[in-house]
Amino acid sequence: MPTYTYLCAACSHQFDQHQAFSEGSLTVCPACAEPKLRKVFNNIGVSFNGSGFYRTDSRSESGGKAAKSSDSVPAKTKTETTSSTPSPAA
Repeated sequence: MPTYTYLCAACSHQFDQHQAFSEGSLTVCPACAEPKLRKVFNNIGVSFNGSGFYRTDSRSESGGKAAKSSDSVPAKTKTETTSSTPSPAA
């Protein structure tokens, strides 16, 4: 179950509460009984480590996967196309 932090706007009482996702948010402060309770959203504790998680990883020339666009796209060659015209019917 996740832990949510609540803060009362009336008395500044702050506390943590374990709640299921299906439960509704608390609205009444347990300290002053005012209906001015709000959730406090903090930074989440997720850390992405390793290659591929940062914007600069895809631009790295030493990574091998990403190269400059001029290096990875072959030069187009000019080819002639011949159009065949149907011969007149006899």
